[in-house]
Parts: sequence; C-alpha cells; structure tokens
Amino acid sequence: MLDLHRLRLLRELSARGTVHSAARSLGYSPSAISQQLAVLEREAGAKLLERTGRNVRLTDAGQALVRHAAVLLDGMEAAEAEVAAIAAGRPTGVVRVSAFQSAFLRIVAPAVAALAQSHPDIRLEVTEAEVEASIPALRLRQLDAVVGDEYSDQPRPVHADLARESLVREQVRLVLPETHPLASNPRVQMAQLAEAQWAACQPGTGHRDMQIRACRALGGFEPDLRYASDDFLILVEMVRSAGACALLPDLVLGYGVPGVAVRTLAEGTIDREVFLLTRAARTPAIEVVAAALHAAVLPVDESAEE
Repeated sequence: MLDLHRLRLLRELSARGTVHSAARSLGYSPSAISQQLAVLEREAGAKLLERTGRNVRLTDAGQALVRHAAVLLDGMEAAEAEVAAIAAGRPTGVVRVSAFQSAFLRIVAPAVAALAQSHPDIRLEVTEAEVEASIPALRLRQLDAVVGDEYSDQPRPVHADLARESLVREQVRLVLPETHPLASNPRVQMAQLAEAQWAACQPGTGHRDMQIRACRALGGFEPDLRYASDDFLILVEMVRSAGACALLPDLVLGYGVPGVAVRTLAEGTIDREVFLLTRAARTPAIEVVAAALHAAVLPVDESAEE
C-alpha cells in the first residue's frame, strides 16, 4: 500500500526539481528524502526516479504517481477537515493565506477581523507575498489561498489544477506631486510625462511591467525609473517627497493620499483585477475564509480622483 507521507515527498520533489530543494523546503536531510523515496519505489513496484548527472528526474511512472498523489492528498485533506468540522459542530482548522501588500491591508486584514468574531475556531495565518512566489506553495499545501492581481493586457498563467475567482476589478490612475504643472488637469496625457522621473515596483513584478508598457504604448517613451519598491506606500511617498510620477491602483489610493494629485489618463484606462486562488478541493474552513474575503471587498472609491 502506498504511504501518503511518501507521496507528499515525491510531489515536493516534482515541484522543487531537486532532492536538496525538496529537503530544504520540508526540513529533512537529502539522505532522508532519498531513503523515503526508495521505500516508495518498493511500495509502488516501479522505478520512479532516474539520475541525470547529480540530479534526479521522474520517470513516466513517477509522473503518473505525482498526478494521482495530488488527488489523494486533496481527498485526505478534505476528509480530515470535514471530520474535524463535524466533531466541532462548525468549520475549524488552520487556513494559510498570502496576499500582496495593498490587498493585505484593504481586504485580508478586515476579513481576519471579521472571522475572529464569526469563526473563532478557524486559525488564520497570513503572510505578505507576491502571487509569483505563492503559487508553488499553494500547490504544495504550504498555503491554502492566494490573493493575487492581474493588470489589463498582462494575463497571468492559467492553472488547470487551481480555482480562480475575482474579488474586485479596479482602475489604475496616474499619481503626480500636487505641485506638478499638470496636476491642475483632470485628465493627463502620458506623452507629456516623457521627461518625468518614475517610481515603480521591483523588476519582474506585474506592476513594473504594467508601468513600462503604459509609458511605451500610451506615451511613446521609455520611463526614467528612479525609485523601486514593492511597498506601494513607499511609492506614494516618493511621488510626494521626491517629485516622481507613478501609476497606482484604486486599492492603494482609497486611503486618501495628501500631498499628491490623482488623475485619469487621457489615452484610456488601465484596469487591475484582484483575484483569489485556491486548490480545487476546498475544506469548509477555506470556504468560510473565501466568503469573508469577498465580503471584505468595499466598492471602489471613485472619490480617489481629486
């Protein structure tokens, strides 16, 4: 009979790519991982791994077992959660969520507060992380839900094994210093900002790619990116104190941002969708958390534009 613990090790190896990476992720030694996988091969009665230099790769049998392992592990997780919920008389257990900064502040934090009152038996563990880093952890059951974002014309990859649902769609707006010569205009042309300094998120993020695309496509120029941070509040401060420009979504600007002017682009709109990702099989506790995240979304504040 196949051991679920060893199946989880095989799935981790498949996702991480090397025995050493899988061992670091799980807190085991590489030799312990190798020994457990050797036992799994004997249980399966088939060769699951083959060496390629210093690394290993899954055989066809190993890949097939990983696919079935995902179904088995999902089923076991759901069964454990349902039994626990029946025993307690209500959804219970740990739900681990990741979210990027502005969604953490505006959506996840209010949901955590609401759940503490309505479902105190659900333990929420929340971490700030970008969606690119969170999806592998979601698949490996190190996370249960991921709040991510997607800018218009920059689609995220579609994952057949994950369920995605929209939380909110919002508009991206131009943020200028309130003393900028164009700040008096309700709508600003991007081409007029070709000489401006810009603040954006770090390289490799959706926000930075969106801002570069907008400057090129709408303004016809390459932006002078002077300031980089994945903290949107830092970007707002660089607009206010350093005279930079930035493109920021309503979820950030809904707090009210004194010292800056929030304007609409004359060339058209850029949208951002904030979405929730979970595994297809959701426990009762994850369902409750998903509902709380939807309920925590406030209507987009159209008054963000001054």
